[in-house]
Amino acid sequence: MQLSRAERARLAERLIASLDEDVEIEQAWAEEVHRRVKELQSGAVQSIPGEQVFAELKDLFR
Repeated sequence: MQLSRAERARLAERLIASLDEDVEIEQAWAEEVHRRVKELQSGAVQSIPGEQVFAELKDLFR
């Protein structure tokens, strides 16, 4: 398959744009992690042990 110059340019633009989206997603997750850590450290929220979470999920889907 041969792409025209214009098609190659459009493909390159879309590929570059997809890289920017990945950076934005990574930044959003980093901000979310920091927010959650602050909530835990301040006592605004409490963590739940993993074993409890999985037990509740197991019961939920029985």
